[in-house]
Parts: sequence; C-alpha cells; structure tokens
Amino acid sequence: MKIQERLGAGGNRSAAPAQPAMGERLPAPPRERKPALAALAVLLILVGALGATVLVLRAGDRIEVVKVTKEIPAGEAPVEGRNITSVMVAEDDSIHYVPWTKVGALVKLKAKSTIPAGTVAVGEMFGAKPGLPAGKASVGLSLKEGQYPADLKPGDTVAAYPVVSGTSTAKGSAGSGSSSSGSSSGSSGDTPLVAAAKVSTISSNNDATVSTGNQNLTLLVPRGEVAALASAASEGKVVVVRVTPDSN
Repeated sequence: MKIQERLGAGGNRSAAPAQPAMGERLPAPPRERKPALAALAVLLILVGALGATVLVLRAGDRIEVVKVTKEIPAGEAPVEGRNITSVMVAEDDSIHYVPWTKVGALVKLKAKSTIPAGTVAVGEMFGAKPGLPAGKASVGLSLKEGQYPADLKPGDTVAAYPVVSGTSTAKGSAGSGSSSSGSSSGSSGDTPLVAAAKVSTISSNNDATVSTGNQNLTLLVPRGEVAALASAASEGKVVVVRVTPDSN
C-alpha cells in the first residue's frame, strides 16, 4: 500500500508542466531586412566621397598668371620686375587670366585704363592702343628744362600754368600741392590752364627718375580744358607743377 502511494505521488510530480527557469527570455521574432535602404546608404556614402575627391582635385589645379605689383597708369606698358610679377591662382575658364608664359607679348601692350596694384591681370585690361577715360583727352607737351619737375614720372598728377613775360622760379612741394619746377623762361600765372591732369607718358622715362633736358609729356586732361592748354603748348608757354591727387 505504501509503495503504491509513493509511485502514485512520483507519477503526479512528473506529469506537472515544467516552469521556465528564472532569467530565460522568450525567443524574439526574426527582424525584417530592408536591402533597399542599405543600398541607398551605400550610394550616398559613395557620392559624398566622389564629391570630396573632385573638390580636392580642382583645388590643386592651379596656373601661373600675371599680377600687378605697382599701379600701371593708362597708356603705360607692364614691365617685368617693375610693376608685374607671377602668382598662382585656381584655374577658371570663365576668367581670362594672362598666363605668365605670355608675359613677353603682354609687355608690348598698353593699359587701357589705370590698373591698381594688387590686381590679377586679365586680357581685357590691355590693348595695342590705350583707351581714354570718359570725358578725358590726351594732350602732348614739349617742355624745356625748368618747365617741369625733374623727378616727374608717369602716373603723377600735375597742374599746367601759362607762362607770362619775365623770369621767375616756380616753387612748392608735392605735399603742399605743387612741386618745384626749377627756373623757367617766364613767370607762371595765378590761374591754371589745367588744375589737375594725369601724366600718361614721358618720352625719356628711366625707371622712376627723369633726366634733365627737353621732355615730351602726354597728359590726360578734361576735354573742356584742352583748347587753352593746346594753344599755350603750341607756343611753348606752359609750365607744369606736380600737385597732390586729392586736388582733382
């Protein structure tokens, strides 16, 4: 009787459902894979890498071109080592840079208008003949020693005075509005023929120093003042003094 009870009790225990052990997790359902999104992510990464590569290659594509180091007045030619040098820039087909390899041809041309220092030169700035600024005219003067400052150079601003009878010396300095022109064959009047004109060219210009003697000057003057200046110049009765640019 006891043996049967024990067997019966053992049978009941084995029939009871087994409980899950503590800490065990139920199996998770498999995740749904999205290959289209993965392919899009890979494509975006490749496009970004390609764009960065192109930018690096373009930044390294540089050319040697002409740069203006000193102001070139209208009508003046660029001179290697004096007012131009070479500089490296990023190549751009939309900008007509002047390649340094063509500097030999460039120095035979003239500036169409005044080119300030620090400008990277482009082909449109130069031509076989200089252009004239609006409202300006080009007037040539043949002056004797004493009718112009000895250190006059292209790009200077000058005033032109009529010469009257007598002998005197025009005095002044560039800082105060005029420059010493030396003794002349006559005294200059108080009213200028031209109050402010730009020196375009000087026939015997040696760098920044002009030798003494007769000189041929070309001035850019307002059109309304051409007649009086040309008339006095034809008689050799003009004296030129340098003035400050802010007197324009």
